Amino acid sequence: MNYASLDAFLAEGTAALAKGPVALILVEDLVEAESTIRHHLKAGFRSVLVFAPERLVLPEDLAAKIHRIPRDMHRPGALTETVNPVIAAAPADTWMYYCYNAEYLFHPFCETRSVQELLAFHTEERRRSMLTYVVDLYAPDLAQNPNAVNLRDAMLDRAGYYALARPDPATGHARERQLDFFGGLRWRFEEHIPVKRRKIDRIALFRTRPGLELRRDNTFNDEEYNTYSCPWHHNLTAAIASFRVAKALKFNPGSTYDIADFRWYNSVPFTWHSQQLMDLGLMEPGQWF
Repeated sequence: MNYASLDAFLAEGTAALAKGPVALILVEDLVEAESTIRHHLKAGFRSVLVFAPERLVLPEDLAAKIHRIPRDMHRPGALTETVNPVIAAAPADTWMYYCYNAEYLFHPFCETRSVQELLAFHTEERRRSMLTYVVDLYAPDLAQNPNAVNLRDAMLDRAGYYALARPDPATGHARERQLDFFGGLRWRFEEHIPVKRRKIDRIALFRTRPGLELRRDNTFNDEEYNTYSCPWHHNLTAAIASFRVAKALKFNPGSTYDIADFRWYNSVPFTWHSQQLMDLGLMEPGQWF
């Protein structure tokens, strides 16, 4: 279904939010928008909301399965100005997810278990959010793929990831069960990445509640939502395989001429399988065996 604007969706289309999980796909450009939508429909989201420029053309079969809302996702503040009104309009305790085009959600055992099963288990563990790691993908040949996107031959870094304690600005002490994670292209090409955008952690899966708001740094105004696990044991985490940083580094005139190749000695082919991400420590099955 198509809507004239976000306001129109909030007035007419909130039935799509009645039962989760709900996926919000934020389309910044036209690169792999269709494959992103198809991936998340296949993952098992009950509703998929696509915020996209009007110039995006989708096949009829795909357009019939989504709720499309015209939106400029490049303008400052577009993330929070898009996601927070949808959170406010949804019933409490609705699971939601957000990502950008050319990003693909993976969770433990996603080849045989749906995102609905994932979140049902996570709910039983009394968790209201799930940490996801944004894992950078990139094309191996930038001469052949100047936008750095190649799904068939995608590569990722097998090493170079690390975490630092997240300090509380009010006290200077480390926040409990919160870490800032780094790695991938944001780490290797950090001279081209603003300091505030170098983290690879994102709370991409969360349950709505009254007053909940997403902040511009991909964290929430409820600090418990920003934790990676509960106090008593390890919980599930997921990963988002993403070409977004690679695209930006090759699109930005300040970096494109400095980067002839994203590959290094720790580059390996991406198999598009959850087991590879678990083997590399890029997501955690927790107690979900």
